Amino acid sequence: MKPSLEDTLALMRDLRRRCEWDAAQTHESLRPYLIEEAYEVDDALQSGDDTRLREELGDLLLQILFHAVIAEERGAFTMYDIAESFLTKMKGRHPHLYGDGVREPWEKMKARKRESIDEGLPAGLPALHRAFRLQDRAAGVGFDWPTSDGPLDKVREELDEVSGELAAGDQDKLQGEIGDLLFAVVNLAREAGVHPALALDRANRKFERRFAGIEQLARDRGIRVADAGLAVLDSLWDEVKRAEG
Repeated sequence: MKPSLEDTLALMRDLRRRCEWDAAQTHESLRPYLIEEAYEVDDALQSGDDTRLREELGDLLLQILFHAVIAEERGAFTMYDIAESFLTKMKGRHPHLYGDGVREPWEKMKARKRESIDEGLPAGLPALHRAFRLQDRAAGVGFDWPTSDGPLDKVREELDEVSGELAAGDQDKLQGEIGDLLFAVVNLAREAGVHPALALDRANRKFERRFAGIEQLARDRGIRVADAGLAVLDSLWDEVKRAEG
């Protein structure tokens, strides 16, 4: 018989009773582990390794079980309450599938319950993803460009303003304009159906791979990267790009 989620819950309760370390944990003490495990799941997804992904999802499940059992011990709620909330929310998001409602965007449905655009967004959400979510919420109530032409023009406008502040030399104003430019780029990505965090992550990996290629070529040729200078490094960069095809 295959293990069930009930088995995992029973094991977590047992660990809380009999393991000194597990028994000592609190919601607060577990916060760093939850964040770390989420990042490890993301790394596994990027690696394409299903064995690793299965293991990391198990580690993330451990954190969910931990918090559920601690809440249960406090008399706050149980894993079954979590399941009930999940079922209610998912059915509510799909009224056309689990009722007689009509299909409509989730953000439009959520907007009816929110009092402000940032309500419910975690304070520690990475800035790039936060920008995307704010724009997505605004679009959900109709505050959006009809096509990608609008945000593309906005990127050009903000880039011109950044150029002006670079010439003026006011660092505070420059920071503001670069922020506006980044926000506009996020909006362009969203309108084009691309998540900016995923796009930037791909660009980061490409840069890391290409610069590692530069470092390897430099080692092969007895060149010290730190002393090579821009012209040499740029030449090696072009060589790595050509090799990638």
